[in-house]
Amino acid sequence: MDISSVQKLCIHLISSAVQRCRLSEDLCRLSVVLKSSPPIIRVSISDTGTGSCLEEFQDLKCNREGIGTEKWDGLLSIKTTSISDNKIYHYHLNLRGSVSARRLTRLPSIPKNDAKFSGTEVCLSISETIDALLKDIKHYFQKMLILKIPSVAAELVIERGDASGLRCENVFLPNECSPLNFSSSNVERLKSGLEEYVLKHRNSLNNKCDSCFCSREKLKISSGVACSMESHRSPGLIVEAVIAISELSESLCFRSSGNKTEVLHFKDFSPSSVSIASLNALTSIDWRRYGLTLVSAVDQVDHALIEWESLPPYLHIDMVIHCYHKQVITYPGKYKYQPDRHLIKKGVKLALDDLKEKHTGLLLSAHAVKICSYAPDLASSIAGIILSSNDLKFRSKCSSLLELSQSQEIGKQTVEDRIKEKIISVIETNDRKPEKIKEAAPFLFEDDRPQDLDPADLYLEEHAGGDNVFSFPD
Repeated sequence: MDISSVQKLCIHLISSAVQRCRLSEDLCRLSVVLKSSPPIIRVSISDTGTGSCLEEFQDLKCNREGIGTEKWDGLLSIKTTSISDNKIYHYHLNLRGSVSARRLTRLPSIPKNDAKFSGTEVCLSISETIDALLKDIKHYFQKMLILKIPSVAAELVIERGDASGLRCENVFLPNECSPLNFSSSNVERLKSGLEEYVLKHRNSLNNKCDSCFCSREKLKISSGVACSMESHRSPGLIVEAVIAISELSESLCFRSSGNKTEVLHFKDFSPSSVSIASLNALTSIDWRRYGLTLVSAVDQVDHALIEWESLPPYLHIDMVIHCYHKQVITYPGKYKYQPDRHLIKKGVKLALDDLKEKHTGLLLSAHAVKICSYAPDLASSIAGIILSSNDLKFRSKCSSLLELSQSQEIGKQTVEDRIKEKIISVIETNDRKPEKIKEAAPFLFEDDRPQDLDPADLYLEEHAGGDNVFSFPD
């Protein structure tokens, strides 16, 4: 048997269980149990969501050439019931069957005796070691935690049958670092999920890494949402992009992640492979506008890997892209559609712009960085003009505009530093504005008093060579 085929099948079955929980209006539990009794592994996937639709199982496809009878008989055991059913229905599904109508066998049902509950359990048995299967399922759960789907508690249980009867249990439950209300939007949950994913080093830790993230200021996170129009042909699509930037200087944990960005992909609330549209969107963004230089964006099957040129060693970027229908809750693979490149690009750019707007000096464009490099020399020249003047009133006016104390002698370095701060502040303010709405940059020395110039103002203009010297255009 091709073990990768069974791994994909198990992940698909778990994803379907997640969707059934999403459809339910009640609190749900999702349980995946791997019971090892060498050489057999019994896999059980159960949920308390809405009862299953048999179509989702009948439409399952598996590589028949990759299924060997010595490893797996291709048989799924399915038990399911809806809240309105008075029985638990039991089926066998033979994925090795060539005729779809003959693959499903109905077995005797079980009375519910007027009990009100719903749920589904799917079981299969394979002859293989548990480690390879366990790795992919754990990775799946680690990524699913990012979505923070409300009202669903998930657990992964491993039972190893040996002489001591040891039971090893790994439990995945909703993270509590940033608890959310049930009314929180999907994008708010995605932001919180990515934040905890980064704080816990890709959810490999149970708690956030205090050595890397002793302060929340070390992690900056933002989001962008792009929507398509609804029509009679399409329910409309939503693309959510969330970007997290970690600014750390001495953490060994952080430096081990390197200068590459892992872009995780979700489709209809389930981890997905990277689409061509996503790769095209990522490579078509003008990253230099955000002070970044893209080297490559490579498909790594379950995520994209972006490599940057000259990314500072203390900086790391994480990104998540989620595409889903506006109104329709679907089972994995129910609807085939390609995410729109323009929507993905728009969502990512909105997240980048939001980061620039919220965090001064972050993601400055290459153009702004170049202009900032001239600020020290320009500040030195302006400070020289001010400090070389013998006009005490003029110098007092400049000190006031620079918000410097006039009660004591002020050194040249102090004046230079304050002017440099104002120059860089103007550059950063103008750089945060989208290109389409950029206006003339504000004056370095703003004064809310009437525009009639007093002698000090006239002196400043005469010595500065014109009023434009003290504004900083783009």
